[in-house]
Amino acid sequence: QVQLVESGGGLVQPGGSLRLSCAASGIFFGLYHMGWYRQAPGKQRELVAAITSGGSTNYADSVKGRFTISRDNGKNTVSLKMNTLGPDDTAVYYCNANLLSAGGVKSDYWGQGTQVTVSS
Repeated sequence: QVQLVESGGGLVQPGGSLRLSCAASGIFFGLYHMGWYRQAPGKQRELVAAITSGGSTNYADSVKGRFTISRDNGKNTVSLKMNTLGPDDTAVYYCNANLLSAGGVKSDYWGQGTQVTVSS
């Protein structure tokens, strides 16, 4: 059974920092591309940051220079360090694991989400 369990969300003041973590089980973690998505009320879910199985990263323009995604294949975890948070970062943050097999079969898993609220 595949599980992605996020942690680290909460309430933070503008300008503050948070670190989200996602612990994966039930998958061969090192093969999967990992990502963090977020969904604010009334908005579509959007990609925040992603890291490939090889360690390449990409970020949404809105978080470049403020957020850092990293992975620890030995611990089956992916983290998102978020700095200089602003009210627009308020959302539910979701962990994603995805893999396209050599045979063209896509595996796509989601965590349950963790709330991040930026407010004074």
